[in-house]
Amino acid sequence: MIRFDYTRASDIAGAIAAAQKPGAAYLAAGTNLVDLMKGGVETPAHLVDITRLPGLSGIAMLPDGGARVGALVRNSDLAHDAAFAKAYPMVAEALLAGASAQLRNAATVGGNLMQRTRCPYFTDAVSPCNKRAAGSGCAALGHPTRLHAVAGWSAHCIATHPSDFCVPLAALDAVVEIEGPGGTRTVPLADFHRLPGDHPERETALEPGELITAILLPPEAAGFRGNARYLKVRDRTSYAFAVVSAAAALTLDGGRIGRARLALGGLALKPWRVREAEDALAGQTPAPEAFARAAEIALSDAKPSGEANAFKIELARRVAARALALAAAGTPARVPALPASPFGIV
Repeated sequence: MIRFDYTRASDIAGAIAAAQKPGAAYLAAGTNLVDLMKGGVETPAHLVDITRLPGLSGIAMLPDGGARVGALVRNSDLAHDAAFAKAYPMVAEALLAGASAQLRNAATVGGNLMQRTRCPYFTDAVSPCNKRAAGSGCAALGHPTRLHAVAGWSAHCIATHPSDFCVPLAALDAVVEIEGPGGTRTVPLADFHRLPGDHPERETALEPGELITAILLPPEAAGFRGNARYLKVRDRTSYAFAVVSAAAALTLDGGRIGRARLALGGLALKPWRVREAEDALAGQTPAPEAFARAAEIALSDAKPSGEANAFKIELARRVAARALALAAAGTPARVPALPASPFGIV
């Protein structure tokens, strides 16, 4: 383990001040950061413990119909909050599909947004990786890439973002609330994570010292509660990161689709919202043909980043179409025994 300084912050202002030191990093549950530190992938010089900051652990259903979730709320607490799960069922389903119960009991929703890619070349500290060391190269290119990106990737990075939680948040137009040296600001979740481009080392919209304080869901997001599902295909159903996932939500009126939302996971370095597919569904009869066409549109620009991951494109089409069909069938009264799994009982 590397040597580092440690500060336990007692308020947000103090945490932000401490994070101004070179090489500083915020520490919440540490379910990702500490593992990376042990492997020599992350080497912060200063850890700022934010676990005791006041005001960041609440779940508030707002008078306008939206919701505000503090950044230190535990994943399991949010998934099992009855009012939140009723209003945003596919968010709860995605949370319960992520990691193991033990990790969900520890991990925070703010940390979920900040988790790093599980690309094996990134987590191998001796492999070249532009995310760890800008300009060092990408060891994944030309090597086994079964779980790597098929959308939004560049010649500098073909990693994917691992979060389940972020996929339905992207579909529902969630907003990230941020506090920093310059004050408070908000960033749409769709803009929070960056695609790699020429600078894969820049992963989020956060500026140095800025801290996620909450996640906001707009009032209109709850309008999808009756027809919303999250579907995840993974190598190990008990717990594993998504090979491909989809968050699908619809409003139905008079036997036709009013509005549609569709976002995909496991494809890119950020949740992949596909608005063109959503537009194609508006006004359509909720039927397999419409869902298949939307899925084709959603993956029309996808391309493999290596010889081993072309299958993900067809898999994503099928997952998207099935997630839409499940959403059309209606949100179940209870989350299936195998949350978000294609093997769960519908």
